[in-house]
Amino acid sequence: MTDRHFNVLFLCTGNSARSVIAECVLNRLGKGRFSACSAGSQPKGEVHPLALHLLKRQNYPIEELRSKSWDEFSGADSPVLDFVFTLCDSAAAETCPAWPGQPMTAHWGLADPAAATGSDTEKHLAFADTLRMLTQRIDIFINLPITSLDRLTLQQRLDDIGQSK
Repeated sequence: MTDRHFNVLFLCTGNSARSVIAECVLNRLGKGRFSACSAGSQPKGEVHPLALHLLKRQNYPIEELRSKSWDEFSGADSPVLDFVFTLCDSAAAETCPAWPGQPMTAHWGLADPAAATGSDTEKHLAFADTLRMLTQRIDIFINLPITSLDRLTLQQRLDDIGQSK
């Protein structure tokens, strides 16, 4: 293991579900080695109630969670970012700000659970499936030998993670 600490930003357009869930998962699984934040290009202004419900049921701290603009992470006084992951196709297609630290980026696209239709059970299952997929991807990510991989190999691994189901 390395003593190196990494800052990670998860992006979605609305920053109300996927990116917030990813932030929570990485902060738990990568505690001490990774610090995660989330943001959106057009934040909804609130975290989706079903995301909060799921995270609370899984014993994630939710008191500090909020939907916020990616502008908070692009200024001169922003934390230096090591990685930026887009989780929705809309955010991946947008022109992103210049992030401090020239972070590595990858697209880990997932369906938006907030767009799920059907019964309440089906909507809850969409959020649970998002949590499962993000947990799997983040677990793979935190177990990469980041400091021993050259930049091109690391980029390929990050891209491959985005293809996992």
